[in-house]
Amino acid sequence: MSKVPTVEAAHALLSASGAERWLNCTPAPRLEEQFPDTKSEYAAEGSLAHTIAELKLRKQFIDRISTRKFNSALKTLKGSERYQDEMLRYTDEYIDYISGVVHSFSSPPYIAAEKRLDFSAYVREGFGTGDCIIIGGEVLHVIDFKYGKGVPVSAEENPQMKLYALGAYREYSFLYPISRVKMTIVQPRLDSISEYEIGTDELLNWGESIKPIAEKAFTGEGDFVSGEWCRFCRAKSLCRARADFNISLEEYDRIKPPLISDEEVGKILARSRELVKWVSDIEEYALSTCLAGGNIPGWKAVEGRSNRAFSDLDLAFKKIVESGTEEAVLYERKPIPLTKVEELLGKKQFKELLEDFIVKPPGKPTIAQENDKREAITNKITPEQAFGESIKEEQ
Repeated sequence: MSKVPTVEAAHALLSASGAERWLNCTPAPRLEEQFPDTKSEYAAEGSLAHTIAELKLRKQFIDRISTRKFNSALKTLKGSERYQDEMLRYTDEYIDYISGVVHSFSSPPYIAAEKRLDFSAYVREGFGTGDCIIIGGEVLHVIDFKYGKGVPVSAEENPQMKLYALGAYREYSFLYPISRVKMTIVQPRLDSISEYEIGTDELLNWGESIKPIAEKAFTGEGDFVSGEWCRFCRAKSLCRARADFNISLEEYDRIKPPLISDEEVGKILARSRELVKWVSDIEEYALSTCLAGGNIPGWKAVEGRSNRAFSDLDLAFKKIVESGTEEAVLYERKPIPLTKVEELLGKKQFKELLEDFIVKPPGKPTIAQENDKREAITNKITPEQAFGESIKEEQ
């Protein structure tokens, strides 16, 4: 292996990662072309973690490179300013999952890393990169590594994963008798592994069903539709459809009678969450415009609130001690959080030593949309809870 692997940088207009967006808002991809495709710090960090994961995958299952070459390549990656030691642990969890899949087969399966997948038979000029492809028996595994820690991403009916699966099926179906496809998203920083399995007939039927939608998206036709998929759209700050959708919240000012119903409360909550995100995007755009010398009428960029700090903490504390103050009073002793203890010990030793000491109390109640996978809770007291066994005896 002569060079450090890199994640493919090129993106299709109708990318697999943006599929939820262009499947719901078909004109979005062409509108986004007016805006620069900037890469966030989080994306750059994720890209480095992906490269480390690919290096480990190739060493263990594909290229079988020597330890010397592996360590040399890893040392190069560790030289990045974005490198963090925890990347090694989280990528190990990804490799552990893959290892479990590999060893579930009675004979060695086919394995590919960072595989370019062409799904242009369904989406014009469509392609993407599959993090890991495994084929054994009649099962095709499509495994995606996500380094983000925002929210867990589900593999169930996930259009990005389905497009990758279509590309992989077209690539390998003439070589392997694939009848089932298992799609997995591994998100180790959230301790989340989501799996979803479908038959190839169902997958191919879905591919046919999205063809006309993809064609409209490629040509920029259709209606702009605002929704959760706006989150990563480059036009999200200035999109008029999104603005109209959020400003239309004012219609609830005219609701009669004077008190709104619980049904209306639900609708307003759903709308207001998107409104909060939209206002945040508008503020971010306005700030960057002002900092670049532009003009947002009525607004300007200013310095935010700042807190005082010692220019040299060690010298400052030294002077305090020399003045007669006990050094001990300058420091607070605090236990490190549970997650830090787990990082310090590693998951295996953490479990062996502390499993009996771990409790997980109920989380603070919060409101969530109906499609949230968590179980609904209530404070309503049942008759059994209120009166205990006396009710059962009377019955």
